[in-house]
Order: sequence, then structure tokens, then C-alpha cells
Amino acid sequence: MRGIETSVIKLRRKVFVEIARVAYESNDVNGDIEAIPYKITPTEIPQYRESIYRERAIASERVRLAMGMSLNPQDRPAHITNGLHASNISDKYYEPPLMQVIPSACDRCEDNIYEVSNQCRGCVARSCITVCPKNAISVDKDGKSVIDREKCIKCGKCKAACPYDAIAHKIRPCSEACGVKAITGDSLGRAHIDPNKCVACGQCMVSCPFGAIADKSQIFQLIQAIKRGDEVVAEVAPAIIGQFGANVSLWKIKAALKDLGFREVFEVAQGADVGAATEAHHYATEVATNKVPFLLTSCCPAWSMLAKTQFPEMIDKVSSALTPMVATARSVKQKMPNARVVFIGPCAAKKLEAMRRSVRSDVDFVITFEELAAMFEARNIDFGTYEKEEPIHDATGAGRGYAVAGGVASAVEACVREYYPDVEVKIEHAEGLSECRKMLLLAKLGKKNGCLIEGMGCPGGCVAGAGVNVPVEKGAAEVKKFVEDSTKKMPEKDLYEIQLP
Repeated sequence: MRGIETSVIKLRRKVFVEIARVAYESNDVNGDIEAIPYKITPTEIPQYRESIYRERAIASERVRLAMGMSLNPQDRPAHITNGLHASNISDKYYEPPLMQVIPSACDRCEDNIYEVSNQCRGCVARSCITVCPKNAISVDKDGKSVIDREKCIKCGKCKAACPYDAIAHKIRPCSEACGVKAITGDSLGRAHIDPNKCVACGQCMVSCPFGAIADKSQIFQLIQAIKRGDEVVAEVAPAIIGQFGANVSLWKIKAALKDLGFREVFEVAQGADVGAATEAHHYATEVATNKVPFLLTSCCPAWSMLAKTQFPEMIDKVSSALTPMVATARSVKQKMPNARVVFIGPCAAKKLEAMRRSVRSDVDFVITFEELAAMFEARNIDFGTYEKEEPIHDATGAGRGYAVAGGVASAVEACVREYYPDVEVKIEHAEGLSECRKMLLLAKLGKKNGCLIEGMGCPGGCVAGAGVNVPVEKGAAEVKKFVEDSTKKMPEKDLYEIQLP
């Protein structure tokens, strides 16, 4: 479903736009927040559910999550704004967990079930019966095959043997998208996310056809900070190029952000430049000299959390380089001590990263491109007619290339070859958490010694994050052009010294 503007995406956008409007304009926040479900479903005729009451109940829960709050208890429904006062404070991040399933929205999809469809022709061969190791398949009165779910061990041999592809393997979309197997079913058959396994990549959220999974947002709190007159500063991830139109330059985006109320705008790619120089130094001085067997990149929080939680013995192999988000934020706060830094990017997992105590003093807010688009819409900024521009030149092509899969490894490899020409570089990269996990298993077994290993939680890299506005391929093409057009290609060698203890 990536790249298709579905009804789910439109509903999410409506919620964010209405919340942004309330945050910017309202004199009666509680009343206007309570009215949002009625703006989203203005008629008494339901569009997507069996009743208007259910649609509005789901919309209410979407609003709560988008306000950074948790869902109301199912046995004690309350107003949308219940607990809003505690959430609308300057240092509020969100109430964990980040990703939540809206129970009333979940359709209780069957998971890992084999079922014979109406494509069955009742053939003479009966291949499905022949290959079943548990005699779980029989023939009904019409001569069609039937699978006994009590006996079925879900091996899939029947599906593979059917000449008509008449046997369906029914998988819950969110569960299939989860590369860390954090999603199971609860006692009522609804999806349940295990917060101890979840790395907040958001792929489950963008894969659910019912929009039953949502992450939490700081959009309301961010706008309130801007309205209070706080010195709010934006740092934008390089994947932002192309997210608001093919001809919308970074210069235009910077001007538009200032029109939203941001004091200044910086490129996160400048922090990526520091990271590339630092990881090149670590590779040349530690991996190439056999002090450590391999080095794992640190920029993707979903990848590094996967390594640290499921492969704890590898914690010391994760690069100590600050992520681009944090490196840029620290640089900003050195220049502007009173700044409140907002990371604007494609990634839901960055919200989880920013919640860590070691990062909270650097990054105050995290919003996605999807949420930023809602802010632009709420303030009537249309890039089809917007003409303002403001120059910005913070980074090199190497740092900007971090936005696509393989870009981190390429940047580090280029730095090693340039700064340490006698060092042979061995590069590996994986994208998507399932492939990342396989890569980590190989590294654990000693199969990747001597390598710099890049991991990207989302297939395609940052341009495939849960918070993007355009198809992955389109975003990747725009970033590639952005990198090629960069006037400076590589960071300075001595940038790594910024991160030395």
C-alpha cells in the first residue's frame, strides 16, 4: 500500500490538520478538540464502518494518540481531552508506548491460517491431500478440499502443491510487516504489540488497511511552544527533498518553516557528515586493526535497538558515533543555548530515540513529514503557489545520501578511501528488519568480520520511513538528485574529532 493515497492516509491527515488548526487558532482548546471527530465525519452517514458512532469513536482515539496521549480505557470511555492538561506542558514528550493498536478499529484479521478458496476445482490428483503430513485435508460433499484447522500445522505444503493456487495463506498485514515479530493476537483476536520487542519502525502502522495502528505525536505541543514565543529551531532530515513536491527545494522548505514560526532551520545532514567522518575513523583505527571484529552503524534507531535488545552481546559493536539527529541538535544548542530543537524527518523510531534520557536534553520535539504537511495545510501554505526561498548550505553530498539504503555505508566507505587510502574497506548493508536480523546473526557467527555493516530498519532506507508523503522510489530519486547537485561532496577528515571524549 506504500505510495497510494488511501482513505487511511487521508483520515490521518485530517486528524493532524484539525489538531494543528486548534493549536494555532483556538480560544477554546478543549471544546474544539472534542469537535474534531464531527469535522472528520460531518454527516450522519458512515463512510467506512457500520455506524457513525463507531467511526467517531475511532476518530476520537486517533485524536488522543495524535495529541501524544494514550487511548482511553475501553471499559471506561471518557472525553478526548481527558488528561490533556497533563499532556500540554513544555517538557511533555508522550506517554509510552509509542505505537498503539486502536481496539475499536482493529478488524481481528486472521493470522497464519491456511484456507481453501473457491478456486478449488476438486481435481483428481488431490495433491494437497497427498502432501499433507497430518492428514488435515479432506473432501466435502461437493468434491472440494477442506482444511481442518485443529490438525493443520501450517507447514504450507498444500499451498505449494496446489496447481490452481486455490489455497490461501492468510496473514495479518501488520504482523507480516513487523520484522521483529512484536505483533501477536490478544484474547479477542485483535492485534497486540509487545512493547518489549517493538523498535517503533512503524511498518505495521503503514501496512494496516484499517488504520488500526497509530503512533503518538507532539504536533500540538510543538505548535503551543511556537505560539508561546519559545526559540523553536528545526533540523530537517535529508529525506525531506521531494516530500512536498518534485520542484520544492530545500530553500523553499526553509522559508515555509520560518513562516510556520520556526526561528531557524538546519540540515540534519551536517550531523551525518560528522557521523561519516567518525565511523570512517573508527573503522580505520579499530576494525582494520582487528581491535574489534566489525562495526555496526548507529544512525538508524530501529536497527540499533534491534541489535541492542536481541543481540546484547553486540552492544559494544554498535558505533559510538552520535546519530545525525543528535549530533546536529548538540551543534545547534552550542550556538543557541535557549533553542528548543525539533527533528523533522521520515521516521517514527526517532520519536523513541528522542525519548531516551541521554537524548532528551538535545532534542525537544520529533515530528514526521506527514505531520509537517498537516501544519503547512493548517496555515494555508501551498507549495504549488509558494514562492519564498531562503538559502541553506549546511552539509555535503555524503551526509545527504544517508537518506537512502546503502547511503551510510557509501559515505563511510568514501571517507575511508579518501582519508585512509591504505585501508581496505569491506562493506555490508541490510534493509528491512527481517534482513537486518539475518545480517546480525551472520555477524554473531563470525561471518562478517572486518566489515562495516549498515542496517536500515525500513526497506529502502529513511525515504521509506513511516512518516513520508511520497512513494519510496520517488523519494529515493529526489534524494539521489539532491546528492548529485551538492556543491561539496565529502566532509572534512577532522570532523571526527568533534565526537572524541
